[in-house]
Amino acid sequence: MLEYAKIILPKVSFSKELFAKELRKCINWVEENQQNELYTWCYENFREMYPDVLSRAFAGIAA
Repeated sequence: MLEYAKIILPKVSFSKELFAKELRKCINWVEENQQNELYTWCYENFREMYPDVLSRAFAGIAA
């Protein structure tokens, strides 16, 4: 599911609300051992665009 997240999130990044919704789904779908990798990838790619969305979505997940 991590690879799916890497495909879908850039495609929905035009909309903050849609991005936030899909990110939450992706976090729930990826295996626990892949959550840190998703966190890192998201911050590398979307930190400038949606820092508030990322911090809320990854709250409670250790990076």
